[in-house]
Amino acid sequence: MKIIKVLAVIVLFLTALALGSQNQAVVTFNYLLAQGDFHLSTLLGGVFVSGFVLAWLLFGTLHLRSKLQINKLKKQLKKHEATKPSSTATPATTNK
Repeated sequence: MKIIKVLAVIVLFLTALALGSQNQAVVTFNYLLAQGDFHLSTLLGGVFVSGFVLAWLLFGTLHLRSKLQINKLKKQLKKHEATKPSSTATPATTNK
């Protein structure tokens, strides 16, 4: 399954590369402090890569935080289970 995902990403990347090579128009890009002339394919590729990296950083951080919280809660659970009395007898309940 992992191989299929990797192959799909490679195919999409090659497709984007092929389509991007056809967009060689020069565009003027105004950013915060200056202005520059870029090939459209270069500009789109740069924006895509920066968005991809930003998303990985954001969701990687969230994933790491959740994993750390899970480990912390597991340790608390083990500590709580260790302090419980070893008797597993449950109190009798009466049905009315």
